[in-house]
Amino acid sequence: MPPFFPTSEVNATLSQILPEAEITTSTDFEMNASEVLVATTFTKVDEALISKMPNLKFVQIASTGYDNVDTDSLRKRNIKLANIPTANKESVAEHVITMALAQLKNLLYFHNEIVNGNWPFLTNSSELMGKTFGIIGMGAIGKRLAERLLYFGTNTIYYDPARITDEEEENLGVSYAPMDELLRKSDIISLHVPLTKETDRFMGEKEFGLMKDGSIFINTARGEVVNEAALINAIKSKGIRACIDVYANEPPDPTGELFKVPNVLFSPHVAGVTVESQQRFITDTISNVLKYVQGLDPSYQVL
Repeated sequence: MPPFFPTSEVNATLSQILPEAEITTSTDFEMNASEVLVATTFTKVDEALISKMPNLKFVQIASTGYDNVDTDSLRKRNIKLANIPTANKESVAEHVITMALAQLKNLLYFHNEIVNGNWPFLTNSSELMGKTFGIIGMGAIGKRLAERLLYFGTNTIYYDPARITDEEEENLGVSYAPMDELLRKSDIISLHVPLTKETDRFMGEKEFGLMKDGSIFINTARGEVVNEAALINAIKSKGIRACIDVYANEPPDPTGELFKVPNVLFSPHVAGVTVESQQRFITDTISNVLKYVQGLDPSYQVL
């Protein structure tokens, strides 16, 4: 279990069901007899770790993404896997809208100008209302973002390999568009896909080439989903304005070219990290572990 989890609270609850249960907060061991492993996306649940836990039966990832998990190794051993895909949907949706507004309103430019003693009189700031907002990936986070955008008066379109129902589209105020059409039409594009073999470098030269000049691209998914060189080229050649929360290597190299191009707003992989979302992650994780130890099927089971 991660060291930041409230182990005393977990112990108190767990002891009522399994009085002899023990909790450890480190993977620095030669062998461990635990049946349950709780991890965040920052812990590699790979063959090396799994092989040190011969009694492992259930892995709970306290996050939405689980690309840090060797699912093939779990599958070979019939080990269950679950994530928590809904706890940070509010936080990420708000972060995306914040980044979009910051770019539209030129907040970073105005901040720097005032700090440097200047007072700009003219602005090319723009409103979110009326913009075409493209959402790539209509999972829990994509849907929550669409719900929030209803209040901003955007024309929201989406692409997902698994199209949602007509009723859901109507309730969310969204229209389906094929990928190429979404890229061509959108003023703002937000990426919400998991990292898989199919989505690795999903956004490349072709995709950025289809986007409108000067449009806004937001990535709060995974850094590896984007071909960084292609993004940099689009920023330089098409005036794409980017908002980046995730990176292929974290922390990234601050001397890299991405940090030298203009009109990019950065955050340190915190889109889903708020006081409220972390409490939901903890609560839902504990609930899932308790379901498992009581012989019930965990929620959000992946394997």
